[in-house]
Amino acid sequence: MHETDRISKRYTEGVRQFINMARGHANRVDRIKCPCRKCKNRVYHHIDAVETHLILNRFDLDYTEWIFHGEEHPFFKHVQAEHNDDNSQAEDIDEVGEMLDDIYRGTFPDANIGESSTSLGPSNNDHKARPFDQLWEDAQRELYPGCKKFSKLSFSMKLLHIKTLCNWSDKSFDLVIDLIKQALLDGESLPKSYYKAKQFRRDLGFSYELIHVCKKVCTLFWKEHAYKDECPKCHISRWKKDNGKGKKIPWKVLRYFPIKPMLQRLFMSKDVAKDMRWHNDERLEDGDYLRHPADSIVWKEFDKKHAWFAADSHNVWFSKRWLQSIW
Repeated sequence: MHETDRISKRYTEGVRQFINMARGHANRVDRIKCPCRKCKNRVYHHIDAVETHLILNRFDLDYTEWIFHGEEHPFFKHVQAEHNDDNSQAEDIDEVGEMLDDIYRGTFPDANIGESSTSLGPSNNDHKARPFDQLWEDAQRELYPGCKKFSKLSFSMKLLHIKTLCNWSDKSFDLVIDLIKQALLDGESLPKSYYKAKQFRRDLGFSYELIHVCKKVCTLFWKEHAYKDECPKCHISRWKKDNGKGKKIPWKVLRYFPIKPMLQRLFMSKDVAKDMRWHNDERLEDGDYLRHPADSIVWKEFDKKHAWFAADSHNVWFSKRWLQSIW
């Protein structure tokens, strides 16, 4: 056999070994980062497409530790940070891809609580959650042809973040989107309006409940008061405006983030989940220093009293001050 053919055969076998290892670490839609010389772990592809890329384009020479595909490395976080710095051009797309990967691996039934209103009419966010595959497509779809910095999903999420930080009105958000769409190249994929963009937020599980509040803040129109049209205490109408056509506007609205899905989201990320168990898995107990609330007498007494609860490091201890901070 010719030497070139022998090297080519050995390389093909190496690619197959890599694919077999990476297949066990692929997400449920069989997508992994592609480590070929063109993609350089910047883009997620179906695992079969990655195999083709590696045959045609060869491995990225700088990718010597396969840390994104199942190979363990003692300095994983450090290497990953360097990798992200080297590929900063695709940083936003990578962040969204990793977030989707964590969300899909940690999917739970009641994650999408839905932005439900307590009004008698339909919710102002009554669209149906889209399939997860659609989110993946939006995360890989370029903002415009040739754009490698942002995907449709990553750019939309950044715009939504800016809207929240700067307190943009819905109307101003629509105007900004319209202007950006005119400035981008033909074939852009930006959502047409705030209504369309905010669907990403719900599909990703960042949702909340809308609860109407009395004008004088003496009652929440919730639970037993959910269908009342006036406050049971001050008897002021629940509605600031009622045109008689079903369009009712409440005086005040509370955005409530339920605790259960909030805690579940903490365990959706493998890195955050590790930090959530640090007090049990990695904390040093020398008895001389108070480095963590778990070193306190109160925590230890609680563990003794509720040993069944303390036995599972995934359980979360609440402090009264923390509960007050989120309410």
